Amino acid sequence: MKTGAGNDFKIISTGNDELDKKIGGGIPLGTLSLVEGQPDSGKSVLTQQMLWGSLKKGCSAVVFTTENTVKSFVTQMQSLNLDITDYFLLSKLWIYPIDTKKTRRCLHTGLLPLLTSCAGKGVDLAVIDSLTYYVTHATIEQVLSFFEECKALTGRGMGVICVAHSYAFDENVMVRLGSMCDAHLRLRIETMGSKMMKILEVAKVRGAEMNTGNIISFDVEPNWGIRVIPYSKARA
Repeated sequence: MKTGAGNDFKIISTGNDELDKKIGGGIPLGTLSLVEGQPDSGKSVLTQQMLWGSLKKGCSAVVFTTENTVKSFVTQMQSLNLDITDYFLLSKLWIYPIDTKKTRRCLHTGLLPLLTSCAGKGVDLAVIDSLTYYVTHATIEQVLSFFEECKALTGRGMGVICVAHSYAFDENVMVRLGSMCDAHLRLRIETMGSKMMKILEVAKVRGAEMNTGNIISFDVEPNWGIRVIPYSKARA
């Protein structure tokens, strides 16, 4: 694997200036982030936007996906006008479909060795989409231990973004994970008038260069990606 070593990027960017400003100017690289929310609330789209924006800045990245093949992942991003083909062909991006049954549903024997290997090879950013299946088959201790190990990897310079459905965690675990993670982004769906809007709540971004916008409403448009809509306007 080639790495992004020597580049001057310092943040995980969405590639969308307006969205970056709302989350404090971008998430500092080398941090542990949790993106969680309701089904269809935009978790994967937001994470893909962060992946694309970071690749544009010179970041090297790896994606572990439990929901896509390599082809479907690339195609999905192309449909949002987030073309990652060149990065994939130039070995700046690696995509690994994960068969949860073959990895025995285990966070530590299934995912952690893969993450550790990537950190050892100098990869700048790792995205796991999603952890839901693993978390729902793990004990509380196993989940917390996995996040602690991910936190240790960020100490070696690699950013880690974990994506999961909110229902995968009980309230006590969520509070502890929220404290452990450097960035915590929550997503939900709200009915506003006759529209169903996606809502991003920036619970925390440790080390952000700017103030964070707490509530962000957005829509996802084909061939465009994320379009931020002023929250006051969305509620009108």
